[in-house]
Amino acid sequence: MNTKLNKLRIKRNKNNEKIQSLTKENEKLDKQILELENTDIIGLVRSMNLTPEQLLQILKPQQMREQRHD
Repeated sequence: MNTKLNKLRIKRNKNNEKIQSLTKENEKLDKQILELENTDIIGLVRSMNLTPEQLLQILKPQQMREQRHD
């Protein structure tokens, strides 16, 4: 069998393994990012002393505007 072809296939397989590993790492990073963003959001809401109902009143008009643009 062609040795160059074999080498290319081996290299491709290694690349696929790296891609899988990096994809898993990115998924973990995305989860950490989301958790930190959520923590920041909760902190901001609490610092404004808003109740969940007050927050909803603030966000609802924005949500309605976005739905009209979809």
